[in-house]
Amino acid sequence: MAKRYLVRTFGCQMNEHDSERLAGLLEGDGYEPARDESEADVVVLNTCCIREGADTRLYGTLGHLKGLKERRSAEGSDLEIMVAGCLAQKDRESLLERAPHVDVVLGTHNVGRAVELLADHRESGRPIVEILEATVDADNEQFPSALPVVRENPWAAWVTIQVGCDNNCAFCIVPAVRGPEVSRPFGDILAELERAAAQGVTEVTLLGQNVNSYGRDLTLSARSELKAAHGEEPATMRHRVGGSWMQGERRPRPLFSDLLRAAGEVPGIERIRYTSPHPKDLRSDTIAAMADVAAVCEHLHLPLQSGSDEVLAAMHRGYTAERYLQRLSEARAVVGDLAVSTDIIVGFPGESDADFEATLEVAAEAAYDNAYTFVYSPRPGTEAAASEAPEVPRAVATERMSRLRAVVERSSRMANEARVGRREEVLVEGPSKRDPRRLTGRTRHNRLVHFEPQRPLRPGSYAEVEVTSASTTHLIGSLVEVLSTPKHRTKIPVAAL
Repeated sequence: MAKRYLVRTFGCQMNEHDSERLAGLLEGDGYEPARDESEADVVVLNTCCIREGADTRLYGTLGHLKGLKERRSAEGSDLEIMVAGCLAQKDRESLLERAPHVDVVLGTHNVGRAVELLADHRESGRPIVEILEATVDADNEQFPSALPVVRENPWAAWVTIQVGCDNNCAFCIVPAVRGPEVSRPFGDILAELERAAAQGVTEVTLLGQNVNSYGRDLTLSARSELKAAHGEEPATMRHRVGGSWMQGERRPRPLFSDLLRAAGEVPGIERIRYTSPHPKDLRSDTIAAMADVAAVCEHLHLPLQSGSDEVLAAMHRGYTAERYLQRLSEARAVVGDLAVSTDIIVGFPGESDADFEATLEVAAEAAYDNAYTFVYSPRPGTEAAASEAPEVPRAVATERMSRLRAVVERSSRMANEARVGRREEVLVEGPSKRDPRRLTGRTRHNRLVHFEPQRPLRPGSYAEVEVTSASTTHLIGSLVEVLSTPKHRTKIPVAAL
């Protein structure tokens, strides 16, 4: 009987994509997915350390697994536990001290080694810890060779276009756990998009810590190579930087707009999303590509973090509130019917009443369709955690959060109510969790829609839905017509003989 695995994911889209790779590697080694920990032979915890409570959630889960592992051992079987991801990268020294029953610890740069590390543990009989400072594969390249993936939704794919970050925002631990910014070769990304489309994927999300700066490092190195070669084009350069750059001025610049345009030409890809952009690097050519490329969704996630120039400077964000609003205005003027979401932190060290009032003013003027709001929590190893600026009392931060949410929810509700009576293209995700009679899907603006089908529709279908009512969080509608059915294959379980 095949062994079974379970992957539990904490954190962002990067972690979710890494979990797909971990699942793909395990299934490639003969494992089958388990429904829960009780039937798993291997449990992988893919961790995050961005938000407060990440340590508590991880070690609470590990405490539960310790008891399960001990019961399995008493019954003569085994449970292997692997911890991966950002928290593993950060807590490399202390994780096994706090949880000695963990069998394998690996960081953010060596996901592709998961199966080998499990084998090393079995052979040695001792815990294995492997934390690398850079992502390498057997050929010593920055990005590992294409890894197998098991997608949660076979019609949608995450596609990594860069790793790491060079921005060093005062509140963020990402540069410490993901490393400096490195862009993936242009041709490799397109090849992955083509493979995904051939497997029936119709929606892709391009992933990076700062997608707006994608390719700047590639063009800097390409420019240097061209100078050293006296203008002669090295054989692999076009693959690394794309044809548009080679045919242009060949000056160092980001390639993100080029990538959006090239991705939009991949047959079968109907929707392109991306996350996350940085406001200071949002360029006019990217906005133009969003407007020109039919597959790029009319949705921009543009993290504000704060509306106070003083707080933004303390965060090292690289823009002012006025500059942020200017770029947002430009995007809305160029991209028709654009939906905008954001991230906002409340209670950053030193945030005054006046600073928070500025955030409320910007949030109201921006009129976001959706916002992810957080009370600041210090992350050890970041500049903000060591700041001598006065701490905002928790009660004050909580009260501010309540006021901010009221502003955001008002604009969200108004934006959703403005869709009533309109017909929306909806990508079906499956039955609603609250009402299985209804289907749930998302519009191109990333709005959640619930509707009752006249006949069964497979997840991954596209449907036209007329919006009949709206709330702050979702739309409700009625099916007008089915636009297309899924292209991916459905796995059919085979009964054991």
